[in-house]
Amino acid sequence: MLFLVIIELSVIQQAALSLNNLSFKCILVNNKKLIFILPENQMRKISIILVVFFLSSKAIAQDPHFSQFFASPLTLNPALTGKFDGTLRVAGNYRNQLPAFGNAYTTSTLSVDFTILNQVIPETDTWGVGIIALTDKSGGVLKSNYIGLSTAYHKALNEDGYSQIGLGFQGTYGQKRLDFSKLIFEDQLTPLGFDLTTPSADIATLSNPNINYLDVNAGLIYTVSTTDQNHFYLGASMYHINRPKESFKGGNFNISTRTTISAGGYFPVADNLTLHTSGIYQLQAKASEATFGGAIAAALNNDDRNPTNVYGGMWVRLKDAIIPYIGLEFAGMRFGASYDINTSSLKAGSESRGGMELSLIYVKKPADGKNIPCPKF
Repeated sequence: MLFLVIIELSVIQQAALSLNNLSFKCILVNNKKLIFILPENQMRKISIILVVFFLSSKAIAQDPHFSQFFASPLTLNPALTGKFDGTLRVAGNYRNQLPAFGNAYTTSTLSVDFTILNQVIPETDTWGVGIIALTDKSGGVLKSNYIGLSTAYHKALNEDGYSQIGLGFQGTYGQKRLDFSKLIFEDQLTPLGFDLTTPSADIATLSNPNINYLDVNAGLIYTVSTTDQNHFYLGASMYHINRPKESFKGGNFNISTRTTISAGGYFPVADNLTLHTSGIYQLQAKASEATFGGAIAAALNNDDRNPTNVYGGMWVRLKDAIIPYIGLEFAGMRFGASYDINTSSLKAGSESRGGMELSLIYVKKPADGKNIPCPKF
C-alpha cells in the first residue's frame, strides 16, 4: 500500500516522530515543501514514512492490493463470487511489501465462497455467496481490518453455459486503528533526547484512534469459452461506491472510489501446455496501476477434472516492478509464489526488493460437476 498525502497549511509547522528506532523531523513550509531530516547513519534504516497526521491535512490512500490479483477473486471483483468449477472455494493470500524497509507493509486475506440453490436455478446458471476477511499493517502504526459479504449471479447466454454474464455486490465493514504508542513527536524532544514520559500535545488533536465504516462494492463480468479447453473473461468493478468517511481528526475526508478493469484467459499452445494470461488496470483518485502478464502451465497428468500442473511465468506492473511467478496445482489446490523486483525510482532504497507474495486456492469439486470452464488467472 502506498500513501499519497496532500497537506494544506498556511504557516510553517514541524513534527518529529520515531518508528522502529528511526527518528526524523519533517518540516512543512507554506503549503509547498515537505522535508524529512534524519541522521546520515539512519538513512538506510527507513522502515516507513508516515506523514504526520496530526496536522490539518487531506490524505488519499490506495487500497491494499496483490501482485497475484488473480488469486484473490473477491478483492478483484465481487462478480467473481461463485465463479469457479466446483461447489466451494477457499482462497488465501499473504503479501510482504518492501521488506528492505523493515517489513513496513504486510497484507493478508482469506475468503470462502460457494454456490447455492443449484437445484432451483437453471443448470447452466450459477449463484454464489462469499465472505472475505482482510488485514493490512503499515509500519506497526496503522492497522486496517475488513470483513465483507458478497453475492453474484451468473446467467448463461447459451444452451451449454459456455457464455455467461455475471453481476455481483459486496458489503464490507472496515476498521482502522492508529497506535499512538509507536509515535514520538517533536514536543517530546529535549536536550538529552526524547522524553517519552511526557505526553505530546499533538495527541490531543486526534479525535479518535479508531475509524469504523460500511462500504459498498459492485462488479460485472462476461465470460466465454469455445471449447472445454479454453476460457476468456472481461470484467469491471467499483469499490467504495458510497465513499465512506475516513478521518482521524473528525474532518470530511471520504475514501475515493477504486475502479478496476480486468481481463484474461487461457488456451492450449501445445500438447500438455496451456498459456494463462491476465491483466488489470486500476484507478483510485489520481493513482493508477496497470499490471499484465502470463504463465505457462505444464500438465503432469491427463486428468481434466483433477489436473496436476506446474506453472511458470511473469507479470509486469508498469513503471514499478517485474513479478516472476511459479505455481503448483494438484488435488484441487493451487499454490502460487511471486516476488516483486522493483524497477521504479525506489529501487535504490529498496535494493530492488519489492516484496514477496504467496497464494493458495482450494476448489472442492462434486463427483458429477458441470465442468464449465472458469477464470483461473
